[in-house]
Amino acid sequence: MSAGWRKRFRRGLRVRALIAALPLLRLLPLGAGAALGWLAWYLVPRQRRLAEAHLAVAFPEKSQAERARIGRASFVNLGLAALEAVRADRLDIRKTVELSAEGEGVLRSSQAEGKGVVLVSGHIGAWELFARRVAALGFPCGTVAKEAHDPRMTALLQRSREAAGVRVFWRGDPMSARQILRFLRGGGMLGFLIDQDTRVAGHFVPFFGRPAFTPRAAGDLAARLEAPVVFACAHRVASGVHRMEVRRIDVPRTGDRDRDSLELTAAATKAIEEEIRKRPDEWVWMHPRWRTQTGDFAREK
Repeated sequence: MSAGWRKRFRRGLRVRALIAALPLLRLLPLGAGAALGWLAWYLVPRQRRLAEAHLAVAFPEKSQAERARIGRASFVNLGLAALEAVRADRLDIRKTVELSAEGEGVLRSSQAEGKGVVLVSGHIGAWELFARRVAALGFPCGTVAKEAHDPRMTALLQRSREAAGVRVFWRGDPMSARQILRFLRGGGMLGFLIDQDTRVAGHFVPFFGRPAFTPRAAGDLAARLEAPVVFACAHRVASGVHRMEVRRIDVPRTGDRDRDSLELTAAATKAIEEEIRKRPDEWVWMHPRWRTQTGDFAREK
């Protein structure tokens, strides 16, 4: 049995087990998600070591014990976020994710410009819930996402998001680029998670003092369409309650699309870093954010 075949077999087993367990997961209290995240910190040593290494890069001034506390709390938050996503259709999203009048005003005024809105965020707090909260405002709302390894999971994610009013544009769909342009030109609000080093075209921009390879599609679209860019995320403020942070990303537009894309990507990444510094326990520290080094070619899948 080849290593690749074994990997696919194990992945298939995990997907089948997850799908079979979904009805039970939907019934569990939120505390169960926290417990699963806490256990994962101890039971998945490779991911724990990655988190510790990345926290040392971001916060060299903190003690090892403090970084370990943050890392463990981030695993807990991930367990909570996963359980909330599974149960999202049972939540009153307006009460679960609080949005200030000022934040709503930023979204509405940006959408009223009529050029579409590029909404950037990261894997902070409850990113699945914040997308649903934006959709609940009544805007045409969409997100760009990578297909799951298993088509059953891709279909499950699509049904869940579209039931909440969030249209999904899959990266692997050859028609998605044309559909995205049409969606934005029609006044849509399109969300991008740009805080991971993935196999897409990107820019190197500063992140915690180091160049980080960052997806550039959001910046490219905003530069091409002259669309406003808005940063948003949802921080956890109590058990089962989140509060959105929303602000415009305004940088001078020069008309040079490549330069404008770079500046917008850097400014959006700075906003993400600022929110992570406020709540470092809410980010996914196990992700290899600085995997691609300066000098590597921008990669296309």
